[in-house]
Amino acid sequence: MPAAPTQRRTILVICSLSLFMVSLDGTIVNVGLPAIQRGFHADVSGLQWVVDSYILVLASLLILSGSTGDRIGRRRMFQTGLVIFSAGSLLCSLAPDLGSLIAFRMLQAVGGSMLSPNSLSIVSNTFTDAKERAVAIGIWGATFGISAASGPILGGLLVQSIGWRSIFWVNVPVGAAAFLLARRYLPESRAEKPRRVDGPGQGLMIAFLALTTYAIIEAPQHGWASVEILTLFALAALALAAFLGVERRADSPLIDLRFFRSPPFAGAAGIATLTFLTFSGFLFLNTLNLQEARGFSPLMAGVMTLPATSVVVVISPIAGRLVARSGSRIPLAVAGVLLMSGALVLSRQTQSTSYPMIALGYVFIGSGFGFVNPPITNTALAGMPRTQSGTASAITAGSRQFGSVLGVAIVGSLVSDRFRAALAPKLAALHVTGRQSEELLRGGVQLTAHGRVGAVARATFTGATHVGWDVAAGCGVGIVVLALVTTGPRGRAKADEVGLAFGNDVVPAVAAGVAAEGGVE
Repeated sequence: MPAAPTQRRTILVICSLSLFMVSLDGTIVNVGLPAIQRGFHADVSGLQWVVDSYILVLASLLILSGSTGDRIGRRRMFQTGLVIFSAGSLLCSLAPDLGSLIAFRMLQAVGGSMLSPNSLSIVSNTFTDAKERAVAIGIWGATFGISAASGPILGGLLVQSIGWRSIFWVNVPVGAAAFLLARRYLPESRAEKPRRVDGPGQGLMIAFLALTTYAIIEAPQHGWASVEILTLFALAALALAAFLGVERRADSPLIDLRFFRSPPFAGAAGIATLTFLTFSGFLFLNTLNLQEARGFSPLMAGVMTLPATSVVVVISPIAGRLVARSGSRIPLAVAGVLLMSGALVLSRQTQSTSYPMIALGYVFIGSGFGFVNPPITNTALAGMPRTQSGTASAITAGSRQFGSVLGVAIVGSLVSDRFRAALAPKLAALHVTGRQSEELLRGGVQLTAHGRVGAVARATFTGATHVGWDVAAGCGVGIVVLALVTTGPRGRAKADEVGLAFGNDVVPAVAAGVAAEGGVE
């Protein structure tokens, strides 16, 4: 029996609350990174792991958690995810050292991977009417924009008034409330024909992501051409090759490689990766630059970042309507241009750059991010058979997370390398040697030294961030190219061919666009 209207709304609130909690964790933790660095005397790679350990596990388990929920029950997986995520958050707030914090962040992510895909499945199965479902999914997806806008402010307020550990306390009461509400109101549901677990594919995917991330983050410490790093990259390549081979032969693959024969789908996955690489790199660099290099408080840094995060909420519905009216090509190209423009503005900043100029870059970045999410979903689903829409969405979501992992890893490592290379001769000229020099060169964000040394270190760090913004600008160019190449008439025709190869019940582009109007994440 279909759920009553009041129950459906309650279910939507519960599922949206879980997404808010998981997505808030990304932006709120970035604000606390400088405080975590000072508390644990961490270097840049340590901070990268605080962020990437969470995203890495989330990206690795997203598809597995969704298919497991289809098999054993989505409500059961959802409630289990709430317990694990809340417990991991509490443990993060109690972490005695950096290694423990990273481990507890990974536990958090295990729970988070159970929440996002299963909450979307619950919403989709609760709202059976096509129009109501589109609106509900839009509201569910818009939660991401709200969390992105509120995360920097809430994080800054908590870090400044209570301390960095408080940013993890938020999840505990919210998770407990969501668990109790889920126990009372959420119906149990399962897929009629759940997919089998692709154990070898899952293991090889985790190996590829972990080896690649570890190699990139640790490269500045060992050297990009060192035996250790080259070996890690070689092992990652072998894991990827083995994964592709396994997936081609698997009866129920983790990722059906036939999807990538569709140019729009492959383009959507590539654009998702480049977009989230840009945005996660932006969040990571921005908070360090504002707080450490420019000396703003955590709260002020959060307030100053609002032009980037709040504009996402405004732009996403506009982009969704544009997609529904004229397709994905124009919004995707506009998104790439805006992201590139924002990165170029920020790549020219110095210690004396005025805030209005920096805010302009933030607005470009946030607008680009807002424009890109709805058309990604539309492009990924258009031409795919309805029976494969869940898997197509999951692969695109995985591409987003993969991009986030790469953003923190690549941008953080390149900036760290550039900072050390630029600061070393300046310290020598200032006759700074010994432990102070080692600490400044090792940390990269240990910029609180007084006097001329601190001023030089802070200015050098701001200059070193330019390479990160250059990477983001290059990603913007890549988004424009992929949008123009993969979403044209030939690409759409090929997508229809691929969709029909799976089955005849193909999702039309307009329907996908309606679902994307709310900014489905």
